[in-house]
Amino acid sequence: MESVNVNINLTVDQLIQAVKQLSPEDKLKLNDAIWDESYVVPEWHKQIVRARIKEVDSNPDLLLDWDEVSESL
Repeated sequence: MESVNVNINLTVDQLIQAVKQLSPEDKLKLNDAIWDESYVVPEWHKQIVRARIKEVDSNPDLLLDWDEVSESL
């Protein structure tokens, strides 16, 4: 495993450029370290999702077909 020592000030853009240079395996490790399972989804986010699901259940015509939408992109 390759080690990295970073003792410099970086802008977010510079950090992104550094991360882009990592191997796919190391990017996944970094992702796992950043998005650990201790993240709690705020209740207000859950309420928004529940409201959207309820809206679609009540009005299925609101849904768009992905194949049709992707063709217009």
